[in-house]
Amino acid sequence: MRWNDTDNAPQRRAGASMMEAALAEARAAGDRGEIPVGAVIVRRGEIIARAGNRPRELKDPSAHAEMLAIRQAAQVLGNERLLDCDLYVTLEPCAMCAAAISFARIRRLYYGAADSKGGAVDNGVRFYASPTCHHAPEVYGGLAESEAAALLRAFFAGRR
Repeated sequence: MRWNDTDNAPQRRAGASMMEAALAEARAAGDRGEIPVGAVIVRRGEIIARAGNRPRELKDPSAHAEMLAIRQAAQVLGNERLLDCDLYVTLEPCAMCAAAISFARIRRLYYGAADSKGGAVDNGVRFYASPTCHHAPEVYGGLAESEAAALLRAFFAGRR
């Protein structure tokens, strides 16, 4: 489902604020030389976890922003199930991250830019539409899409 800018004003303000926090994490990741993707996990209106990509720094191919934020939130809550939590991420999650979101039982997923090459939510394998997917969050794509896409374009333009 696409993020709808005509949603009620309080929801729109809260969503924009949370995505701005994810964008800040993405900018920090880019400054570290990582692909600029950021994520925050929100519970009851408060950010409980935040992360940016760190695969190069940690020499860990699973150190995507979503994975790091999920690990952090699970530690904060003392539970691997994040039942009443929402995830805001600047880029459509890949298959690995989509699976982790499902296993963590994230309630809602909000993402910024679509990823036609590596995304697995609305593109690619469409993980949550699979009959073997045990839990599918509510998904809202396109929140702060232009800002998230611009960060990625600028990052890759500087490397070409």
